[in-house]
Amino acid sequence: MNRVEREIAVWGTEIYIDASSSKLDTAEINRVIAGVEAFLFDVDEELSTFKENSSVSRIRTGKLKIDDAPDMVKEVWRGCLKARELSFGSFDPWAVEGGFDPSGYVKGWAAEKAANMLVNAGCELVQVNAAGDIALRGGPWKIGVVNPDNKSEIVQVFELTDENIATSGNYEKGAHIKDPHTGIIAIGAKSGTVIGPDGGITDALATALMVDGDEAAQWIGNPELSEYTFWAINRHTNTAWSHGPNLGINE
Repeated sequence: MNRVEREIAVWGTEIYIDASSSKLDTAEINRVIAGVEAFLFDVDEELSTFKENSSVSRIRTGKLKIDDAPDMVKEVWRGCLKARELSFGSFDPWAVEGGFDPSGYVKGWAAEKAANMLVNAGCELVQVNAAGDIALRGGPWKIGVVNPDNKSEIVQVFELTDENIATSGNYEKGAHIKDPHTGIIAIGAKSGTVIGPDGGITDALATALMVDGDEAAQWIGNPELSEYTFWAINRHTNTAWSHGPNLGINE
């Protein structure tokens, strides 16, 4: 099995790629990763809220209508609409200053796209980690969730095969997630983790868990989310709760 690991600087962060294949040599894997890198930069060019000429920035300033946007942008727009519906509005990219901001969906969505590109090219074991939004193919992979109050401590481990996992919390940026219903800083959970088949949805719903905390019970039982696992650390007590088919393992 040939293996290549790579870090790609994009979106103001580092995207970690780990790809192994019994069919491709390392040079071929590197060529595939180069294609993934080009895709990730295309995502930044179209979906960034920081680049003045991106499609998203032009939508936010009224210079571009979604009907006239590139297919990539339309796909993300539709995914955000779905995530807003599933979370009862606790994930809402339209309820932010400046207009539509898909940042809470895009990393998970793009990580899944990148992982699928690698698999389709012949890689059997793949991890794409987009700053905590992780797409996994093959496996099993053991993925740990760290304590938001002590990043050197792993508090939960999930063993995953062919899934996506996203964790949202105050790890790097501090208290930065706002409650779309109130416009103030979210006070639901201290950390929220979601595992499921759709990378963009897992990313978005991890944000929604931060907003709602245990009040997410009103929407996590939706039959459309039966394949998703939710795990949250409560904000005011040293406890956690979970719901779904993959409740993790303790090490």
